[in-house]
Amino acid sequence: MLMLARNISFSYSGSSSLFVRHFSAFQNKGPIIFNKKYLDSLDGGYEAPQVRTSSVPGPKSLECLNRLSQFHLTANVEIFVDYKASSGNYMVDADGNAFLDVYQQIATLPLGYNNPTLLKASVSDDMMTLLSSRPSLGYAPSVDYLALLEKSLFSIKPNGMNHSVQLMCGACSVENALKLAFMWYMNNKRGDRPISQDELDSALKNQSPGCPNITVMSFSNAFHGRTLGCLSLTHSKAINKVDFPLFKGPIAPFPSLRYPLEEHVRENEAEEKRCLEEVENLMESYEKTSPVAAVIIEPIQGEGGDNHASPEFFKGLQKICLKYGSAFIVDEVQTCGGSTGQFWAHESWGLPTPPHLVTFAKKLQSGGVFAIDGIIPTQPSRIFNTWMGEPSKLLLLSAVLEEMKRENLLSLVRESGHTLLSGLKQLQELYPGHISKARGVGTFCAFDAKNRDEMVSKLKVKGINVGPSGRESIRMRPALIFQSKHAEIFLNALETILKEM
Repeated sequence: MLMLARNISFSYSGSSSLFVRHFSAFQNKGPIIFNKKYLDSLDGGYEAPQVRTSSVPGPKSLECLNRLSQFHLTANVEIFVDYKASSGNYMVDADGNAFLDVYQQIATLPLGYNNPTLLKASVSDDMMTLLSSRPSLGYAPSVDYLALLEKSLFSIKPNGMNHSVQLMCGACSVENALKLAFMWYMNNKRGDRPISQDELDSALKNQSPGCPNITVMSFSNAFHGRTLGCLSLTHSKAINKVDFPLFKGPIAPFPSLRYPLEEHVRENEAEEKRCLEEVENLMESYEKTSPVAAVIIEPIQGEGGDNHASPEFFKGLQKICLKYGSAFIVDEVQTCGGSTGQFWAHESWGLPTPPHLVTFAKKLQSGGVFAIDGIIPTQPSRIFNTWMGEPSKLLLLSAVLEEMKRENLLSLVRESGHTLLSGLKQLQELYPGHISKARGVGTFCAFDAKNRDEMVSKLKVKGINVGPSGRESIRMRPALIFQSKHAEIFLNALETILKEM
């Protein structure tokens, strides 16, 4: 066995003392102390994976799949989960198999399954009111909505971003971030003059000048969602885009770094310089015909292969955006909420000024956009839909944040991530023909694998649930309650498979 060292739009302009900044709220000042007894109890008695069937999915799961497929889309269904029986880091399927879930519903469960703090919040009187009389937040928010925002989203807003729009999911967050960026860009071009009647009339016909010929820059291997606007910026899987008419815009190269990073410093610096030069070339070439109104990028390309770049790359990208008057959008749908070891991944870059827009979803339970001053429009209906978010999810987020602070979960993520990444690096040295390029921050980790899909299937049979990424990578997206002991269970299962392969 491998032995591892455990090492709507709302704005706020009042006193910042009303809000709990996440650096002060989540960062420990003294020695890190974890309530191991409580954390262990979250797994509901499971101490290791338990697989009862000879294959996964088992017969009951296959029966469920067959029945559901008769009247429901099931092309992406991989497993049927017994959510009542699942607990903490362990997911139980229809056949009674208990998996160590290192994927957590595509990275959306911050505290694992059936967390007691979330269960308590789910049956509160406030929750019952919101569920039975769901408000249309952009039209008639509840009298206590601002207090709920202050306790949840506003308490973890990124530095320098005092405005937000509440939405439902990652894709609609990106869609509306694009709209905000376009409006901001065109308002700057108008010089703050009112929208003209000619612009209004032509917009109804999808024509210029009301519908201007401006574009968005995206990056190779990016993933931003599956709605039409988002698909225009997504370049990870061709099947996602086939048959759809999409926006045209420049696609810049995302850096392809060589690993281990410490052994390829000069090559990686040259690669990032090359990519930034291409960004500038594309900006220049599009300037006269269809200017780049916004640039959107992920801190880590979570769907396109878990691709990373250095803080210097992102600082260089922001500098180019400022030069050309383009909005800098950071898509944190996958990286927000603590899995990288801090709440917002982009705040590790040391940017001189905040991005214009930051999107969020997944671990924050609902979607939305944070923005700096001057981005949010004042005209009605420009950013609007029936629900404008989901306040019941803000109640859950408030409970998540309470647990994160009480249990020092960002520190736990950093500790567990160290165990996980160190173990992956050891394994790639022992089995260089099978796995490589171990990489990650916090528990947001991945590695490349020969025969990737086969390895994912073999891990399931061993009781480990992971996810694919890109063409040949395996990604880990555990809950924030994932401990070093869980990392060791995963690593030992992976080593067993590597020996067999």
